[in-house]
Amino acid sequence: MSALPPWRSVFRKSWLIVLGSLVYAVGIDCFEVPNGLAAGGLTGLATITSALAAKVGFHLPVGIQTIVMNALLLGYVYLTTKDKGYVAQSVAGMLVSGFFTDLLAPLLPVLAEGELLLSAIWGGVLVGVGVGIVFLSGGNTGGTDIIAQLIARRTGMPLGTLIVIVDGAIVLASAPVFSIRNALYAGVAMYIGGRLVDVVVDGPNMARVAYIISDLHGKIANEILYSMGRGCTELQARGVWSGNDRPVLMCVLGRTETMRLKEIVASIDPEAIVFVSEVHEAFGEGFGSLRE
Repeated sequence: MSALPPWRSVFRKSWLIVLGSLVYAVGIDCFEVPNGLAAGGLTGLATITSALAAKVGFHLPVGIQTIVMNALLLGYVYLTTKDKGYVAQSVAGMLVSGFFTDLLAPLLPVLAEGELLLSAIWGGVLVGVGVGIVFLSGGNTGGTDIIAQLIARRTGMPLGTLIVIVDGAIVLASAPVFSIRNALYAGVAMYIGGRLVDVVVDGPNMARVAYIISDLHGKIANEILYSMGRGCTELQARGVWSGNDRPVLMCVLGRTETMRLKEIVASIDPEAIVFVSEVHEAFGEGFGSLRE
């Protein structure tokens, strides 16, 4: 499929940012902030500082805080990256999500008040879906991933590990402000949100890829091709111990086809070696269309 015209692409990305930010703000305002769930990220940090300010009689909006904190981080990213389009989309996501968070806070009802489990589940779901939708635009809502990237450049630590550490530190910091119980449920909300981001970005229908090593690879490939209607790719490999060439078949399947593949391989060569793993996305003939 051909790429979208420039104006349609901009409209699509803008719409995704607005929709995702709206869903994100509902999760924050209806479930997380009112119930004292600082579920990681800069929004979690802003939730903590907002609660501390409220104790001394000062109102400190969560959305404005996230905008200011993200602005400082994105300013540094702008100076150090060549992808200015990514920065522009991230700024849009940061501004719109922060704006909706403060705009909707006095308008939306507090749902599941005092019910920390329900708040953690639904807050995590809505926040994760919202952030995932914004990610589909090519930008993001800012957050601790930027902090983790800056630390990774200086320390060489894995980025994923640093994101968990930074978000975990924010959740732990919320314990003395709210309670240990709140912090534990905030961790639940953070985990659910992370999983929902993956579901939205990668899609719920993950495919599977099978690698098959067999001396009868030709018969197996032929059966997969004509019985299942799936193509195979033959990869050239060499056994380290024997030094012999061992062709490896690679086949991408839908979830429901995995058992059928096992049956085919078992009927031809029960001694074959088979590896099956998940792939987040598959495009092309027999799968989804590759589009923008």
